Amino acid sequence: MNIDVVSEIENIEVIAVGGKIRDIMRIRKQYGDGRWRKLKGCAMIVLPEGGIARAELHWYEAHGIGRKKMKIKRLME
Repeated sequence: MNIDVVSEIENIEVIAVGGKIRDIMRIRKQYGDGRWRKLKGCAMIVLPEGGIARAELHWYEAHGIGRKKMKIKRLME
């Protein structure tokens, strides 16, 4: 599922780094080696129905590779 983020991601926090990530082997196999981090933050997104809502997002990120596997964890407000 492709998520359309329509605002800046705010309140970004690191959840886990490297070996502390449960899916690190799958992430490295799928996207390559890198200093992988799992992050979370809040942003305004476009819902599949067409509305706009604030949501908590989780994703994986590595320098030089970028953001991968972004998912909506929960809708806020």
